Amino acid sequence: MFSRRKQGDRDVMRVDAVIQDDDAVLKDLGYVPSFKREFTNLETISFAFSIMGMCSSIATTFNTPFLLGGPASAVWCWILGSCMCFTLGTSIAEIVSAFPTAGGLYTASARLVPPQHRPLVGWIVGWLNMLGQVAGISSTEFGLSQMIWAAVVIGKNGHYSPSSGQVVGLFVGLLIVHGILNSVATKYLARFTSVFVFINVGTTILIIIVLLACTGKDNMHSAEFVFGSEGVINGTSVNGTSRWNTGIAFLFGLLSVQWTDYDATAHISEEVRRAAVAAPSAIFVAVIGTGLIGWLLNITLVLCSGPFENLPGATGLAFIEIMHIRIGKDGTLFLWVFVCMTAFFVVQTALQACSRTFYAFSRDNGFPDRGFIGKIHPLTKTPLNAVWVTVFLSILPGLLDLASPIAAQAIFALTAVALDTSYIIPIACRRIFRNHPEVHFVPGPFYMGDGLLGWIVNINCICWVCFVTVILCLPTVLPITKDNFNYASVITGSVIILSFIWYFLGGRRHYKGPNGNLLQREVKSDSRDEDSEDSLKKMEA
Repeated sequence: MFSRRKQGDRDVMRVDAVIQDDDAVLKDLGYVPSFKREFTNLETISFAFSIMGMCSSIATTFNTPFLLGGPASAVWCWILGSCMCFTLGTSIAEIVSAFPTAGGLYTASARLVPPQHRPLVGWIVGWLNMLGQVAGISSTEFGLSQMIWAAVVIGKNGHYSPSSGQVVGLFVGLLIVHGILNSVATKYLARFTSVFVFINVGTTILIIIVLLACTGKDNMHSAEFVFGSEGVINGTSVNGTSRWNTGIAFLFGLLSVQWTDYDATAHISEEVRRAAVAAPSAIFVAVIGTGLIGWLLNITLVLCSGPFENLPGATGLAFIEIMHIRIGKDGTLFLWVFVCMTAFFVVQTALQACSRTFYAFSRDNGFPDRGFIGKIHPLTKTPLNAVWVTVFLSILPGLLDLASPIAAQAIFALTAVALDTSYIIPIACRRIFRNHPEVHFVPGPFYMGDGLLGWIVNINCICWVCFVTVILCLPTVLPITKDNFNYASVITGSVIILSFIWYFLGGRRHYKGPNGNLLQREVKSDSRDEDSEDSLKKMEA
């Protein structure tokens, strides 16, 4: 009994020492430690896997590569994008290791440029990152709503068609549920998150096994259909009048793999133990795992997809239709519950990450809110105001479906465009200002070095994001009309322009970049001490 207690005391002392080291790093960056560090290594890795979705991300975006570029697009674009995104994830992890704060790459971007450029760079990256995260929450929750209604359609044997109002109504209800779940203390968020990775990976592997087992060899497509030219089918025309070049159509499949948040784990860094190691390592492992297992799932879906002309079917989602064809109604509905759970977990983690970004931006006086969004609730030690502001803003994009379903679908592309752009700015700045006397980049434990490897990885991901952003901003079908135009570029451009206007008209008066709040807290503390001394002297007199 004594030995157990002694061992437990040593464990507590070890955890306390780790937390003190993490808080010391945070203070060096200029911030007051405000969160409780409850996320362990397992929970951090689980968080990183969950935010990338994998199973649910493929379920909600599979139509785009499969129907626009053909089955081969779903297979090859996933592995191509995964390899490129590996360089992006590695570059992000390197910066997160050096700047483990709730602001993530937003905070890092301003620290990687000379002081005179910090406010503007931080402002641009902050708004792009927040836009991408809000769009990610909204599109994932909207996709989850569609997935749930797709299960209803399957349950009613295709004799049901949900209205836009029903889809949007469920979408809003789910967001409110996630807001409530994100209003608890960090330790409960960490415990809840710990199971996500097992359900996510387990569901994906189970679907792969069951689909292969239930699809006879005679019913599987040929290798030429899965990997070759037979599987390249251009579906970008409306009424057959015109279409994109087959190469462009094929590349539309990149949406599925690009539609994820790679720096979300960075935004919970102030709630993670050994953050400079755990957060970047979790990103690195999750990118590799998601890429490989997701590729196997895509290959299996195409291999077992059945007649191409019968998809996406009554549900409108090719993923669940393939399962229904091969597994049957009861088996599909059982497995679909777990697929929906993975999407639910994505929103849960995304909302936590996004609220921390809003908190960090408010903490740096990025909003004229007098710190309202950046307040930590005394009971939960979490930014509840930021959570509910994020919920409200995430509802708005989903409402577009009531006016234009095409505009609502553009939110999926908007997520990748805004987030990826916010990622490459700090990566580029680190290289551009590497020798500037006023920029001091101190690498963290996760570091590729300043040799050829680091340069190749960074330049590759920058070029890749520039390329894929153009692809994702293109309308997916021709001829282009107001009903099928891709509004991702318009929305992103509008937010950038409006943020510029706001910055020069008033934002620059209160926002000086992510300079930290430690000095402000110390000044206030000194002021209170002086007031106390004055009061004591008056009492003595």
